[in-house]
Amino acid sequence: MAREQRVRVEVEGRNVELSNLDKVLYPASGFTKGEVIDYYTRISNALLPHLRNRPLTRIRYPNGVDGNSFFEKNAPAGTPDWVRLETLPAPGSTKGREMLDYVVCDDLPTLVWLANLAALELHTPQWQVDAHPDLMVMDLDPGAPAGLVECCQVALLLRERLAADGVASYPKTSGKKGMQLCCPVSGRQSADVVSDYARRIAGELAREAPKSITAQMAKRLRPGKIFIDWSQNNAAKTTVAPYSLRAQPTPSVSTPLTWAEVQAAADGEAGAVRQFPAVEVLERIEEYGDLLIELLDGGPELP
Repeated sequence: MAREQRVRVEVEGRNVELSNLDKVLYPASGFTKGEVIDYYTRISNALLPHLRNRPLTRIRYPNGVDGNSFFEKNAPAGTPDWVRLETLPAPGSTKGREMLDYVVCDDLPTLVWLANLAALELHTPQWQVDAHPDLMVMDLDPGAPAGLVECCQVALLLRERLAADGVASYPKTSGKKGMQLCCPVSGRQSADVVSDYARRIAGELAREAPKSITAQMAKRLRPGKIFIDWSQNNAAKTTVAPYSLRAQPTPSVSTPLTWAEVQAAADGEAGAVRQFPAVEVLERIEEYGDLLIELLDGGPELP
């Protein structure tokens, strides 16, 4: 058996031990753990504000995306003492625990440490620690043969409907097959209120366009339609964070979009919106900056 290779690095004054940097985590593209750590380091200025003060759920792939994976909410054994932990209720915990020690990724050393654990996917709730939701997410899940083009068409309808209530929305890909609209909200209303509003809006659009949209969970109703998943706003649910990698054959990323790109895709422009790989997302940051930065400024109360 090959000996595990370890190296210690200093990241913003913290000592972080890295291991097996040449281990391939994305076999189809040869993308290694070292490249995962490099991506997360280079994207950190845009990513960290969207993780800060939110309990983090990780999906870890210790043997790469073709191997076994596991969800992790609790802090793992050996967590460094400088990693921020928050003991919080765990709604929906499958192990029946009432409280968990969540990792909160506020800084680059924590992000690098997580990347070294092959925590490829980073998922957050719509609320910050000890607070009501400051985000609402409308998750657009296409049922084949519908795809991203149809998601973009529905996203434009959703944008217009939300704007009528004074709610701004910002699009991103999921990094897999669908996309999400992220909406800043006041942080003064409960998750139940936010979820009920999202459900009402999804239901309105489904009634207006029943051939292309569904707001019902039943999978038998989804083929050829876009399912507007309002349930992501439940306090127990998490959504993939902006700029997080996804466990796909290539290292795709949940990528913020411009509305011009969404419109172009809806109009049939090939490739205007797709699941962008990590290298292109780094280039997009250079071009656009963080397209979701306005999510950090708060939003209105929902009617």
